[in-house]
Amino acid sequence: MADALTSSGIHGQRWRSCLQDSREAVSVEAEVVGFSGEKLFLMPENDVQGLIPGARVVPLEPVRAPLLGGKRRTRRRAADRTRHLPVGEMLLGRVLDGAGRPLDQLGPLPEEDTAPLQSRPINPLDRAPIVEPLDVGVRAINNLLTVGRGQRMGLFAGSGVGKSVLLGMMARYTSAEIIVVGLIGERGREVKEFITDILGREGMARSVVVAAPSDTIPLMRLQGAAYATTIAEYFRDQGKHVLLIMDSLTRYAMAQREIALAVGEPPATKGYPPSVFARLPQLVERAGNGTEEGGSITAFYTVLTEGDDPQDPIADSARAILDGHIVLSRRLAEQGHYPAIDIEASISRAMGHLVSEQHLGLVQYFKHLYAHYQRNRDLISVGAYVSGSDPLLDEGLALYPQMEHFLKQGMFEHEEFSNGVASFNKLFEKSIRPHKS
Repeated sequence: MADALTSSGIHGQRWRSCLQDSREAVSVEAEVVGFSGEKLFLMPENDVQGLIPGARVVPLEPVRAPLLGGKRRTRRRAADRTRHLPVGEMLLGRVLDGAGRPLDQLGPLPEEDTAPLQSRPINPLDRAPIVEPLDVGVRAINNLLTVGRGQRMGLFAGSGVGKSVLLGMMARYTSAEIIVVGLIGERGREVKEFITDILGREGMARSVVVAAPSDTIPLMRLQGAAYATTIAEYFRDQGKHVLLIMDSLTRYAMAQREIALAVGEPPATKGYPPSVFARLPQLVERAGNGTEEGGSITAFYTVLTEGDDPQDPIADSARAILDGHIVLSRRLAEQGHYPAIDIEASISRAMGHLVSEQHLGLVQYFKHLYAHYQRNRDLISVGAYVSGSDPLLDEGLALYPQMEHFLKQGMFEHEEFSNGVASFNKLFEKSIRPHKS
């Protein structure tokens, strides 16, 4: 029986558990999340109130919603039981849950097209390379951590250091045709705040929001992240440039941990079962550039560092599979330095292919000066440093106020890429030795 279940691909199929008596009928959809011998483990998609032991379990037939493409695509759909949810232009401006149900009270979605939650991976040789810089509207990122169109970046932060504000700035100012936001496992109140205060009416017109807050069951949080990625893939395949914001990748991992432990998978690293670390790259690798003729998905995934520990297992795993990481510092946030980007700890792995050799040399010199100043900050603050004993530190002292001003930016302040480059170059007009490595 176990071999038959494995070969039939039963994991991820939808089933329905039903209880019927003389008073009422209770019907709850569930998904197969594992099996042991002849036993299947089902995870309900919503409240199980009313179900009792012994309730009848029956498989759901594949949903045959009207699709673009006619009979051929319908026959393909009839052959599988994977979950298909709505995609298309009609989602723009809408807020949905992890099952594709509207949360915005704007009426039901028209049934135009659907797509499976789990797509087939793109052949890595068919992907277009990352060669075009993307303007995110934040000068510290544009100039010192340049992001390319189709890149996947991690935003590493503890709680209360300005993570949501920085995400909002990038959502408002990034030059993307479509914005897909996945709010996974976060506080429920943040959903409305993100829509009204951060995206606004203009931003919402080109956005789709998938919300699976912390009070939803783990399955819905997993499904919400997969659904947001599916929507982004749909628009990428239409040739659009998509910005995917997922807050957070850590909550996604925690949801998978809850499910894995519930079905008996043993914990491995700090309580996380092995399936968690297998799921992360499967989700992240779906973003990025499509084929040469297609569109792109530039993705920002937030990663919560427990106790501001960058060696948290999820943070460490995410750092290995993403194309760069932006670290937010609690020390800078407590000083009122926003966005609180720790330039020394952050990196964009695609930056070398996106900017000129001269610009890259200035970035390295900026970081060198900044880091040298920070290492000697205590010495300077107590007046123990004698001017002239270290020429590099002397220049750091002279430029530090301008460097700090350059790194700061108000949440409603937008600076275009070209203007930021000009401001950055101006910092070093009187530099004693612009650095080139």
